[in-house]
Order: sequence, then structure tokens, then C-alpha cells
Amino acid sequence: MDIHQFFLGNVFDAYTYFGAHITERGVVFRTLAPNAAEVFLLWEGGGWEPLPMQKIHNGGIYEITVADALPGEMYKYRIVPNHDGWETLDHCDPYGFGMELRPKTASIIRSLDSYRFHDAAWMKSRGGHREKPVNIYEVHLGSWCANPDDPNGWYTYEEIAPKLVAYVKQRGYNYIEFMPLNEHPADCSWGYQGTGFFSPTSRYGTAHQLMQLVDICHRAGIGVLLDFVPVHFAVDGYALNHYDGTTLYEYPEKEDNYSEWGSCNFIHARGEVCSFLQSSANYWLSVFHFDGLRMDAVSRLIYWGGEEHRGVNPAGTTFLQRMNQGLHQLQPTAMLIAEDSSNYSGVTKPVEQGGLGFDYKWDMGWMHDTLDYFRQYPWVRHEMYHKLTFSMMYFSNEYYLLPLSHDENVHGKATILQKMFGDYDQKFPQARLLYLYMYAHPGKKLVFMGSELGQFREWTETRQQDWDLLQYPAHDAFCHFITELNQLYLHEPALSQGDYTTEGFRWADCHQAEKCIYAIERRAGDSRLLILLHTSDEGTQRYTFFVQNCTGLELVLHTDWERFHGQTEEPAQKQLMGDAVRGGMQFTVELPPFSGMLLRVQGKCEQGKH
Repeated sequence: MDIHQFFLGNVFDAYTYFGAHITERGVVFRTLAPNAAEVFLLWEGGGWEPLPMQKIHNGGIYEITVADALPGEMYKYRIVPNHDGWETLDHCDPYGFGMELRPKTASIIRSLDSYRFHDAAWMKSRGGHREKPVNIYEVHLGSWCANPDDPNGWYTYEEIAPKLVAYVKQRGYNYIEFMPLNEHPADCSWGYQGTGFFSPTSRYGTAHQLMQLVDICHRAGIGVLLDFVPVHFAVDGYALNHYDGTTLYEYPEKEDNYSEWGSCNFIHARGEVCSFLQSSANYWLSVFHFDGLRMDAVSRLIYWGGEEHRGVNPAGTTFLQRMNQGLHQLQPTAMLIAEDSSNYSGVTKPVEQGGLGFDYKWDMGWMHDTLDYFRQYPWVRHEMYHKLTFSMMYFSNEYYLLPLSHDENVHGKATILQKMFGDYDQKFPQARLLYLYMYAHPGKKLVFMGSELGQFREWTETRQQDWDLLQYPAHDAFCHFITELNQLYLHEPALSQGDYTTEGFRWADCHQAEKCIYAIERRAGDSRLLILLHTSDEGTQRYTFFVQNCTGLELVLHTDWERFHGQTEEPAQKQLMGDAVRGGMQFTVELPPFSGMLLRVQGKCEQGKH
């Protein structure tokens, strides 16, 4: 690590210098505490007796080498402030590679060289994701499936890997996104208020075991993304809060010090803080082979406190640009995803062109409009018809990802299925229709665990998913529908290759407000699909439409088939009969209430023409 560049905020490898590193001379401990009077190492192998650390740099870097320290042993730093009014505290290591399980707070010496990956083929081939299907299954590791042999119900990273990978592949997802796996003190924060930005949470095991989980996913053809939180951190005094007796990592008191979640805001105007966060991001991508990061609460970095009326935060946007640009240079095939609810322009534009440099931005507008539409009384949906078409008015502005995440399944918002209008029996056909619309719409996909089961219970970190729902016919059929839809998404090029091209999508018909019918065409080369959606409850609608350059239609999927717990018998013959007219064919179909059809268009389409 270049120490000068560290203080300027330009390094991505600070974890190779700070923290506890195993060498031939013993374990070298280094920490940054520029405002400390003294710093001591407290080490398990030394009976927790304070060992004075030497100040080796005027910027406040302290170091000590302990010849007989061993991997697996615990340690802390005792920091004595150089001013009155702040007590001497024992801290975990900001750069520590392991920590004790809460409520204990010591760091643990870990060797990062203890695991050898076997995923070279995956790592070599993982680029080009914008032209590939990206179907993300968002997981909170502690509540996906309970371990009956553990008092907390947790599996280790190593134990859960084969179960999770087999399930994800069975259901047709090709990426897993884990909610934060950095160390954190409160289970209910889900990892978003961290204390160990280089420490995999000990709830599920060690760094070695987490590497093994990622490796197993890769060898099975599953990509792995990680939630990363560069905005704020936990207020606990043993961690980053007032680390050296001053606001080293956070804003000065009363100046944007605390976030809306009661956590401390990182101060991105300090170079050492930027280097800390950039190095953390690179650490997860480099050391653990994660395939990308979903960065939380990006709007809080773009605007002061996330409030647009307060104006752009130049330190926050500069940090994002520098981090994203550097990560793309170091990890060119990794995904950088912004969870950003603002209208800030250029989030996914390259930094060289004045943008923030993300690969994707969550389309929060699409999510809100779509869910709001499906909440409404069906008999008023014709008045809101264009809530489902509006997203394509702005879709070309950014590289969007469509999220139906954990945030839409908690805190009194109801689960996705529960949000659908009507009673129990009415919710399922509408949810099937919603997901068909989602997978027909351009943009990569993300859904939260349990959605595929048709859960009615809001998610909580204290309970596993409601796996017993699959004994009920409606839920079992719904899960099979989601599985089949996912498989189609993975294997039909038209549903993903043209996500961000003008040729990949068109509204075949978005002028049927009174009938609440929509028609979408997706195309990639000679692969063409037509998707019909009927969102009203007013009986079966006869719909006549024309398809250009078409010699026939094949019915691939119908959301109302009986095997999906619908009312329509699946035909043995799936070829639709139509009338040949000049330039194509005309068809008439019957669309039951709350139903959709996915059709394969036969016949070559001229390049550049629909």
C-alpha cells in the first residue's frame, strides 16, 4: 500500500497493510489512530495484558509485531485519547478479518491464504453480463432455512452452500445476492449497520468458509453478489464510532453525524475514509471472488442526507466516481449496482463521461408504479393504464435492474403476493401476471427469497421461509409457475440480450386501456417473443392483433393453465391458427381475467424492423 495515496483517498488495498497480518516474524498489527495519545494491543495469547504499539508514521499509524501470536487468537486495540472528555476504550480492529459472535467484540487473527479457489473457469467467463440473463435471488442467509441443530437456527457458510445452490438452480435463478455479510452487532439490522467491514459475520462461520460458499456457487454456474454499505456504520463504541477519541470515520458532531437510521454517517471528504471503503469493496471482490456489489442507499451519497433540496454532496459523488472507476480497473468483469431512489442523472454513465460509473441502477420507479397498479381495484385500472407503460419512457436513460427486494416484503408493506388486489384466490393469478410482465420488461431481475412460494407472511430475520406452504396446491402450483418462467428467462435470448437496445423491445400494443390489455414484443436476432397481458377481471376478452413478418405463433406459456392453479386447460396443440395478411398474420385469442400469454413468433424479422 502507498501510504501517501492512502491519505489522499486513492488506494484500494489498505487491507494488505492495516489489520493483523501473518508473517515469518510473527503477526504484524497496524491501526490508524491519528488523535490518540497511546495505542496498546490486547491479545488473547498474552493474557490480555496491554502491549504498547509504536507510532511509525506522522499520520497516526501504529504498529507492533508479536512473534508468538497465532491464527484464531483474539485481540483488541486499547486507544488512549490525547484530550480530556473521552474515555479510553478497547476497540475491535477496523481492518480485522474476523470477529467474535455478538455480543462479544474482539477481532480474530485470520489467514486469508487458507483457501484455494477452484473457480478459474467461472472467473474467466463471467463478463458480458449486459447481454446475458441476470436473474437474482436475494437471500438473508440466517433466515433462508433454519438449522435444527443450531440454537440460533443458523447453518455455516459451508453447510448451507450445497442446499442453497441446489435450490437456486432448481428454481431457475443464476445469481444469488446476499444481504450484508460483514460483521454487525444487531441481528435486526440485517447487516446494514456494520462494525467489521473486512470481517465476514461469525454468525455463519469464518472467512475460509465464506470463500468455500462462493466457490461452490461458481462451480455450479451461480454468480454471487453482495450488499455493500458505504454510507453509514453502527454507533457501537467498540467499533468505528469515535475510534481514536475523535470523529475519525464520521462527520463532526452535529454536522450530519447521524443518519435517519440512527447510525453514524461516513465522512467521504476524508481521504483515509475513502481508502478504507474502497479497499473494503475491493476486498470482497478480490479476496472472496464475489461477482459484484449492490451498494446500499446511494442517494445518501449523492445528496446531503439523501435530500435533494439540500443539493449534491460533492464529496459523496467524487467518492463514488473514484471508487467505481478504480473497481472497474481492478475487477473489470464485476457488477456494480446502485440502490438509488433519486432522479440524479448519469448513475450508470461511465465516469469518463461525467457519470457515477455504476453498471446498473435499481428501477425504483418501475417497482413503485407496478406494485401500485396491482394493488388497485381492477375496475379502475383502465384509468391507470399507463402506469405499466411509463417506465419505457425513461428506460433508456440508465442501465436499469428491476427489483422486488426484501424492502417490499417487510415493515407493514405486505409481501408481493399479499399486495395483489382481492381475496386469496384472486391474488395468485394476478401475481403470476405481474411476474410475467416483470420478465417481459427489459432490465435484469431481482426477487426476494420466499416470493417463489407465494408467502403471505412478511419476512422477519427470526424465522425461516415458510417451506410448508408447498403442501398447499395454490402455492405449489405458483412455485412451479415461477420455476418455469425463470427457466424461460434463462434460455430465451429475446428476454435478455436486447435489454438495453432499441431493437430488443417494443410495445406491440399499448392502446387498449378499456380492456386493460397490453402486448409486448421482445427480440434478439431471429428470436422473437410476443407477450400478452390482461389485467382486468371483466371476464374473458377476445383480442385480435396483427404480427408483422410472422408465419405462425407457438404458445409457450399461459399464466392461467390448470397446472398453475388456473382455469384454462393446457392444449396438446400449441400452434395458434391465424389468417395470413399482407406482411404478416392476424390472430384472435381469448384472454381470461388476470391472465397472460407468452408466444414464440415464427418467421424471420428483417434487421432493424419489427
